[in-house]
Amino acid sequence: MKPATILIIEDHASVRTLLAQVLEDAGYQVWEAANGREGLDQFRAHPVDLVLTDLEMPEMNGLDVIVELTHAFLNVKVIAMSGRSVDELQKARLLGARQTFPKPLDLSALLHGIQYELQH
Repeated sequence: MKPATILIIEDHASVRTLLAQVLEDAGYQVWEAANGREGLDQFRAHPVDLVLTDLEMPEMNGLDVIVELTHAFLNVKVIAMSGRSVDELQKARLLGARQTFPKPLDLSALLHGIQYELQH
């Protein structure tokens, strides 16, 4: 069976690299993008099973990414993460994120959330 594909959109390289390693170790195929615009371009070129996006990024923030993705691709699965505020995470949910996670991330909870979304 082909592994599920995940696109990580995160502007901090160290966080992006850590998440990619954790997800690859869990058996997922991972793509990475350093900002929202790059992430949207990658998704349009190679749709993935799930998008994991930060909310606070230069160029295009995660809320704008969620709006673009959910309007253009009705069945897209998006999980949002942010170290800023609970309000931003609530907005992400209202805009179409299926789950949200505050930073610093609980990697076990995040993996469980990703697995849940990919199965439903």
